Amino acid sequence: MDPVRYQDQILAQVSRTFALTIPQLPAELYPAVTNAYLLCRIADTIEDEPGLTAGQKRHYENAYLEVISGRADAQDFSDDLSLWLTDQTLQAERDLVRHLPQVLAVHHALKPSQRAAIVQCLSVMSRGMSEFQENAGLRGLATHQALDRYCYCVAGVVGTLLTELFIDFDPTLLPQRENLHRLALSFGTGLQLTNIVKDQWDDRQRGACWLPQDLLAKHGVQLAQLNAGQDDPHYAQALAELIGTAHSHLQRALQYTLLIPARHTGIRRFNLWTIGLALLTLRHVHKNPARTVKVSRAEVAWIMRLTRMSQRSDLGLRMLYKIASRKLPITPLGAEWQSPPV
Repeated sequence: MDPVRYQDQILAQVSRTFALTIPQLPAELYPAVTNAYLLCRIADTIEDEPGLTAGQKRHYENAYLEVISGRADAQDFSDDLSLWLTDQTLQAERDLVRHLPQVLAVHHALKPSQRAAIVQCLSVMSRGMSEFQENAGLRGLATHQALDRYCYCVAGVVGTLLTELFIDFDPTLLPQRENLHRLALSFGTGLQLTNIVKDQWDDRQRGACWLPQDLLAKHGVQLAQLNAGQDDPHYAQALAELIGTAHSHLQRALQYTLLIPARHTGIRRFNLWTIGLALLTLRHVHKNPARTVKVSRAEVAWIMRLTRMSQRSDLGLRMLYKIASRKLPITPLGAEWQSPPV
């Protein structure tokens, strides 16, 4: 199959959300952002595969960087990694790994500036994942600070990548580069925190937990005693604080979007649909903290319709955000979110 056709086809199989949002981007950005997402998804697949030990994950993340950088053979890597992927990894993700050479063919056809931004993102992401896999387990992360660092490595850095791609597409954004990068960290982190609270029960089934122990201890929560479907008021309070943190980051993601000129309707839709779906997810988790949740097709259609109507109006978008985020808790962010974690 033609590599570009394969890339478009597999995107719809590995991500319901991004299969909706990425095609909204301008034609000059769509292939690069799709390619970046798929390459990041392969790194995620290595991290999430329960059949790999922490040492093996570190080995494959490092080997993956060698392949992306052109210093190792993609087919050899793909064949080797595929042998270790179990049925607990989605079929579409296993297919994506097997077709890494085709995805890299698209990557090598991108502009040099786009390729450089993607490689830089994957470098930070892969090394960060290796760092956290050493201590991954059901106990969760030790502190809020560790959670911040984790979110930066796996998602905040993606916000940085998108910013570089947007500026490369429209150099008139250069005067806003510093503000965009600062807010981009929150964009990525808000989405990652949303995924963490949404997927917490599925993660625990495969032996992982990304909730901070200090937050749980603050609310008197014994994580080992919790089970999916079990209502616990102390746990609901702890999760509400984390949901409030995600909400604060998504507010900054809206600020990020409003720095994009209204004439770039595709970029705005990409951002706004992603933010809107995250807000709806947080509302569901806040209402049912002990259960697996899912945004309905009707809710997705509602977000898409209203953002199309408001995408050129900053005031309209602020009002729409207020409606979508109603009843969500909010937790103030510390000063550390003015710059990337180190």
